[in-house]
Amino acid sequence: MDVLSHVITAMRTGQPRSFLVECRAPWGRSYQAVPGAGFHVILQGSAWLLPEDGDPVALGVGDVVFMPQGITHAMADSPTTPTVPTHPDEHCRTERHVVPVGPDRPNGSAPLTVMLCGMYRLDRSRIHPLLRELPDVVHLPARLGHHPSLRAAVDLLGGELQNPRYGTDAVVPALLDMLLLYILRAWTEDQPCDEADGGWAAALRDPAVSAALCGIHRSPERQWTVESLGAEAGLSRAAFARRFTTLIGQPPLAYLTWWRMTTAAKLLRDTDISLHSAAQRVGYTSEFAFANAFKRAFRTAPGAYRRQHAGEPVTAGDAATQPGGSASSMN
Repeated sequence: MDVLSHVITAMRTGQPRSFLVECRAPWGRSYQAVPGAGFHVILQGSAWLLPEDGDPVALGVGDVVFMPQGITHAMADSPTTPTVPTHPDEHCRTERHVVPVGPDRPNGSAPLTVMLCGMYRLDRSRIHPLLRELPDVVHLPARLGHHPSLRAAVDLLGGELQNPRYGTDAVVPALLDMLLLYILRAWTEDQPCDEADGGWAAALRDPAVSAALCGIHRSPERQWTVESLGAEAGLSRAAFARRFTTLIGQPPLAYLTWWRMTTAAKLLRDTDISLHSAAQRVGYTSEFAFANAFKRAFRTAPGAYRRQHAGEPVTAGDAATQPGGSASSMN
């Protein structure tokens, strides 16, 4: 599994939600902040995205907007149209939200907007730095021939929601996962590749650093050193360490430890494997060493974490849970 896929898999909690909305002008819908990331896709007509903090964004057919931090926002036919709140548990597959039009406009003749909306539940205690780099609003405008895979995913998902058929319940979650990956891929590919500025977009496109990241994500149990990671990247130890730290923003072993603990937390939440097996899967030959490292990251023992937070994201101190909070990776 590649780095981008691993990032999403490690952070996801629960099933994504999606629904179809049809609105005739004038209309406006407000969305409260969510413990994850939200998105809207304009399938027909036009709309305005109204962030709580920020300028309105005009949207046309095919435009995708992604809110990786799950911010409070609104969607409307005009920046001046009043909005009504959506219900926080709204997650039906198909919904028609029609706001009555004024007497000067015959019912049904007002411009129609059809939107695909949804959200992904993410573990906010272990937000990957790649997602933290994203702006509050990622706008991917529709452009002919640009990001065809993303457009294909939108078309498939919209088709399933507009015309449910046998197997739709199984197809939609898979398409939502695919849509999220395509959104992140499109944003990454659209960023300027400037090594001096650093960042994950540049790191994923850097052959050396990307190779080392793939090694870490593919085999977190391997007894990595800066030298062996440099060999994976095809660089000397010193050159690799400088390059990795410049692009990622932290030393290689600090990221390795953070990723090991993130992986371990998911194993404890989502599986019933023994603590010894979990330790081995993330590179610790000693269960005692694993427990100590886990306590530094989460301020609780692995067993207690499993009992208290099985199936739920844990909240821990920022310094302990974010990349760079602990650089220890000793086994």
